[in-house]
Amino acid sequence: MKSSGHIAIVTCWYGIYPWYFHYFIHSCKYNPTVDFIIITDNIERIPDQPKNVLIVFKTLDEIISIASKKLKFTVNIDYPYKLCDIKPAYGFIFSEILEKYDFWGHGDIDVVYGDIRRFMTKEILHNYDIISSRHDYITGTFCLFRNNKEMNTLFKQSKDYKMVFSDKKHYCFDECNFLFQELQNGRDIFDYPENIQSMTWVVKDQERKGKLKAFFDFLIVEGTPGKIKWDNGKIIYKNEYEAMFYHLIKFKTDCKRKTILNPIPDTFYFTPKTIRASK
Repeated sequence: MKSSGHIAIVTCWYGIYPWYFHYFIHSCKYNPTVDFIIITDNIERIPDQPKNVLIVFKTLDEIISIASKKLKFTVNIDYPYKLCDIKPAYGFIFSEILEKYDFWGHGDIDVVYGDIRRFMTKEILHNYDIISSRHDYITGTFCLFRNNKEMNTLFKQSKDYKMVFSDKKHYCFDECNFLFQELQNGRDIFDYPENIQSMTWVVKDQERKGKLKAFFDFLIVEGTPGKIKWDNGKIIYKNEYEAMFYHLIKFKTDCKRKTILNPIPDTFYFTPKTIRASK
């Protein structure tokens, strides 16, 4: 069993890099023992690109071809967002890119990382096969898989994966088939047998059968609560709680001033409206 903890986070991105991408890249630099692999067709040069940010150029058609060949059926990725459904298969589809890593994860670029190793400890990496950054469902934004055959093909334990991968519709397969509110309110994924078998269903099912060990904990900040500080590679909330990353899913659209600080300082703050260099 691999246990040394060499980690890669994979993100597929198609189109122009968004305004908040600079903060994502900056936070990657402060996690030098984690590699961030961006698979993209964007040839734009990334200013001050850290050594641990690796760009792999592939068109969407190339990904469709690779995935379809390996899975032995035609994969439907008509638009980039559909890639979210394919995320749990990245370890299988991109096995050649990821072969040297002990863990691979799927991620996004609408995040600003804190200290990943503060949370992904040697003990956790040794003891768990799947590591989610939320307590209630598998997170598409950050989820780690032990890099072995069983975890890289885990998605095949869903009776629905072929249908999901071959249909143009987005199913939120990588997470919980849109059962966010229900699971946040304490319901069980198995309470919804009419839903597709998402990765949350798969992981929970395999865990109860003793086939894997899964780690679920709330390690992130989401929404637009304000009082979020990035301080020399750490995300601090309310000057009390350290988080592994800030997910910008609401902030990137709700903030009024999309500020790009140049240069990005050692300390900056997320308010509900913008990013500030000073408190």
